[in-house]
Amino acid sequence: MGGPKNKPSPERQKKSTDKKLDAVRKSKQSLANIKKSVEKRKAVLAAVKENGGALKYAGEALKKDKTVVMAAVKQYGRALRHADNSLKKDKEIVLAAVKENGEALEFADKSLKRDKTVVMAAVKQYGGALAYAGEALKRDKTVVMAAMKLYGWTLRYADKALRKNKGFILVAIKQNVRSLEYADISLKKDKTVVMAAVKENGEALEFADKSLRKDRGVVLAAVKENGGALKYAGEALKKDKTVVMAAVKQY
Repeated sequence: MGGPKNKPSPERQKKSTDKKLDAVRKSKQSLANIKKSVEKRKAVLAAVKENGGALKYAGEALKKDKTVVMAAVKQYGRALRHADNSLKKDKEIVLAAVKENGEALEFADKSLKRDKTVVMAAVKQYGGALAYAGEALKRDKTVVMAAMKLYGWTLRYADKALRKNKGFILVAIKQNVRSLEYADISLKKDKTVVMAAVKENGEALEFADKSLRKDRGVVLAAVKENGGALKYAGEALKKDKTVVMAAVKQY
């Protein structure tokens, strides 16, 4: 049989007890920190659900939290600007953001600005989002037409080749007559294009080349559709009895 074990000295016992107590204290502190972290996350979630812009004031860790960021962008799409860069590359997050506010496309990663699904969702919500699309999509007729459906002026962001494309502009004019304003200058001098525009809305005469604002046939077509178009006619035609009569009858 072995001999009696040596009992640790009182000093060693105290050190051992102190270590255990220290471990317990650290454990409690850790649990307290976790609790605070959970409570803070809940608070931030509640805040961004109420106002997505509150994401700006969240800690960096929470700006990387997909659940928190998703809640923020669903409430306010442009809150995407405050998200961590890793989530600006997340298609699900970006889609949710642009569906709420098309302008959120501005803050998406470049890779998603080249993604047709994302860009289409953005321009359908707000045509002006075309400004932030990748160059290839600014040449995409489907994307540009979707942007112009409610906002004809968004043609200004389209690729130059499209703005010079007569066939495209003629289709675009039927969808939104303001397309003529941002069409290439060569098409503003094109009588077929301008006639198509003024027949849709006489005041499109404002965007025609000066030479066509002096054209009697074009001006007559314009004032017959909208008498107010007379103000954009050449000076000589403002004195033309037939033109003025047509404008007055329609006005």
